[in-house]
Amino acid sequence: MTRCTWVGSDPLYIQYHDREWGVPVHDDQKLFEFLVLEGFQAGLSWLTVLRKRENFRRAFDGFDASKIAVYDERKIVELLDDAGVIRNRLKIRATIENARAFLATQAEFGSFDSYIWQFVDGQPKINYWQSLSDLPAKTAESDAMSKDLKKRGFKFVGSTICYAHMQATGMVNDHSVDCFRHQELITLVAKE
Repeated sequence: MTRCTWVGSDPLYIQYHDREWGVPVHDDQKLFEFLVLEGFQAGLSWLTVLRKRENFRRAFDGFDASKIAVYDERKIVELLDDAGVIRNRLKIRATIENARAFLATQAEFGSFDSYIWQFVDGQPKINYWQSLSDLPAKTAESDAMSKDLKKRGFKFVGSTICYAHMQATGMVNDHSVDCFRHQELITLVAKE
């Protein structure tokens, strides 16, 4: 079975690649989770974040934006003392601000899903990359998303982070053409 070359042999990475990466996500809470995790990943490896994902879910109330939006200084200190998560004060504060911006965006558009998927016209963009070196770090769509998210008050949403979010949530299919998931995801989207 051929997979994208970035996967390697770590079982957690394999599971993430085979079951999640590139699968279209339309659930607001899951979209928020990926936005938070991508922000924490900045400067680190995605595998580091994946290994702490369950701790993040516990520490950040299951990524419930309405709970995170009201975190106070006491909660920030609690998170900074939690070795199970990435303890970065700026990223923790950004998560709280992002929860508030997320809720405002959700209210404006009816759902965050409706808002975020507009950057790919509501349909996954299917790419046909031959190798890992073909994948861009950002695109015109991720540039537009980043600019608009920042305008709405989101933090840690540069274009590269936005493109990683698009890849993770299936807004783009960036599996290499020889990877078994590339065609599986095309078929999955066609059935929807």
